[in-house]
Amino acid sequence: MAHGDRRGRRAFIGSFTAAGGPGIVTAAVAEDSGALTLLSSLDGLLDPSYLALAPGGGTLYAVSETAEGAVAAYRVNGDKLEPAGPRVPIDGNGPTHLGVHAGHVLTANYGSGSVTAVPLRPDGTLAPAPSGVFRHTGSGPHTLRQQGPHAHQVQPDPSGRWIVSVDLGTDSVRVCTLTDGGLVLHRETALRPGSGPRHLAFHPDNSRAYVVNELTPTVTVCRWDAADGTLKPLSETPVLPGTPAGHAYASGIVASPDGRFVWTATRGEDVLSTFAVEGETLRLLGTVPCGGHWPRALTEGGGFLYVANERSGDVAWFAVDPTTGLPRFEGAVEVAAASCVVIG
Repeated sequence: MAHGDRRGRRAFIGSFTAAGGPGIVTAAVAEDSGALTLLSSLDGLLDPSYLALAPGGGTLYAVSETAEGAVAAYRVNGDKLEPAGPRVPIDGNGPTHLGVHAGHVLTANYGSGSVTAVPLRPDGTLAPAPSGVFRHTGSGPHTLRQQGPHAHQVQPDPSGRWIVSVDLGTDSVRVCTLTDGGLVLHRETALRPGSGPRHLAFHPDNSRAYVVNELTPTVTVCRWDAADGTLKPLSETPVLPGTPAGHAYASGIVASPDGRFVWTATRGEDVLSTFAVEGETLRLLGTVPCGGHWPRALTEGGGFLYVANERSGDVAWFAVDPTTGLPRFEGAVEVAAASCVVIG
């Protein structure tokens, strides 16, 4: 379904089928309230934990977060999805994220610490084999989580010139180009040892990037220069107002479309944090409960925030105060083992 379809926007929700999830769920999005109404679900792909829409919104791509690792394509047909060709192995283990760029689907493979490029045919279906696999190297000081590389996210920057991959295991962000169907390393930027970077969000003006760290629940503010593809860490801000009461693992991060605010989700503490963007720093404004348990992913759409609460099995939505940036819980729908939300 293309943007602007008279039936309104859709949300696509990924889930962990191994934990009882329904597969990929399609929901209608109410324009005025942001509320979700479940429409259909599609199983058949193991653990479709992360999703990405093609430009135009007519095709949805999903990882299969399994040891074998695969990616699949689906046509968006009104209220439901239809498979568009067979799934494609990615020569990687445990893909946790994917993005669409320059005629390719890129997957971040957590288990094998690599990024795979799968070419797309002109009709948006997947070619039968990857055109390149870029293997990260390195480790970090955390003895359990950083024995080797763990690519957790891959995406193009807003200029479309660069691809960035965030690696929890090596405490670094790699900037690459997509050349002849493969990723070529341009520069690797080191972050604080042991921080465990998980996801990155660009400021809308493409001058800064915000990296949320899982192992130490903070956000690293970086200066981003799209002209020469350089990322420079500037400051690090805790996502919580005090010392966590227990384990706290930051997960999702998103910047507001107007560039005034940044939001994060933190598992364990089960909160959303709101930050004011103040030049090259962030200021924590406050936290609110995430509406469930274990907020794995966070996305923004139409002035609302959507949170996939994995362990409570629901997707919650929040209205955002346009003046303060603070989210207000509005409602939730049940989706077992929910892992991500994509709005299209």
